[in-house]
Amino acid sequence: MTAFSTEVSTSQAFPPSDSRERVSHWMKTLQDKICQGLEQLDGEGTFQQDNWERAEGGGGRSRVMKEGKIFEQGGVGFSEVWGKDLPPSILVQRPEAAGHGFYATGTSMVLHPRNPYVPTVHLNYRYFEAGPVWWFGGGIDLTPYYPFAEDAQHFHSTLKNACDAHHSEYYPTFKLWCDEYFYLKHRGETRGIGGIFFDYQDTQGILYPVSYPGSQLDTAAAKYSQEAGAVKNRTWEDLFSFVQDCGNAFLPAYVPIVERRNGLEYGEHQRNFQLYRRGRYVEFNLVYDRGTIFGLQTNGRTESILMSLPPMVRWEYGYQPEPGSPEAELYDTFLKPQDWVNWSPKS
Repeated sequence: MTAFSTEVSTSQAFPPSDSRERVSHWMKTLQDKICQGLEQLDGEGTFQQDNWERAEGGGGRSRVMKEGKIFEQGGVGFSEVWGKDLPPSILVQRPEAAGHGFYATGTSMVLHPRNPYVPTVHLNYRYFEAGPVWWFGGGIDLTPYYPFAEDAQHFHSTLKNACDAHHSEYYPTFKLWCDEYFYLKHRGETRGIGGIFFDYQDTQGILYPVSYPGSQLDTAAAKYSQEAGAVKNRTWEDLFSFVQDCGNAFLPAYVPIVERRNGLEYGEHQRNFQLYRRGRYVEFNLVYDRGTIFGLQTNGRTESILMSLPPMVRWEYGYQPEPGSPEAELYDTFLKPQDWVNWSPKS
């Protein structure tokens, strides 16, 4: 594990001169690796690539799988955009970026399996530059429809191992931030069992910056970050390596879960509940998701931005799960933050 001390860095170091080329190459490589692994896992479905260009600068390649054996629909996208005018969401956060052109690249993915016992999963890793301002962000989270604690434990343990290879405070901070971020305020519930989420990570070393819209001083993530302190002497290379390891942890974290659950039989009841819970995914992505907001504000390609939405979904007025049912267990335990790495059933 890299040894960092925890004092605040007072200045932001510039990235290397080839930062954009290196990150862009890795993001495309990650997209390739994920698509190859998922095609092998599905056994029938293949990703169809759609290249696109952005008039103001940049473009990307969207890859979508439809009607696979396992995945009803899944999208893995790469984008790389640049321009002169920064979106309002960035200027509010970092006013020192004003007057500079921006560059942003990232890989994102959402998979919607057909079998209700196989969870939906989301991944996004991104990089942003604008003059003296740059940062890495991203994360991964799991959204099960039916509760399996051993799956949650495996998913979180795999992510923790990737984080611990770089800093002991990464996983606990970014796990708490994920619980906070993927939260539907109007529903009073988390989107799923979380994972890790981080943003605005640079050489200042603050694990949970509280100077950005949506950040709060009194949340569990904020309090933990304040106690842990800032990471001193953290470099661009350190962060790039960390993001790479997080991205590479996706297949080991998710594939074993799919292999365990995809063979389970299900009926109309389970399918209807899955479609109902997919509605929460739509609600979050259209109301809260930063990537969606950034993409739309920068005139990104709408089809690619919204390819994370499920192919089928339903809403039901006043739904209440039957007490003691697996659906009730999802609400009572799995849609509330838990210490999944050390999870054990309550006696």
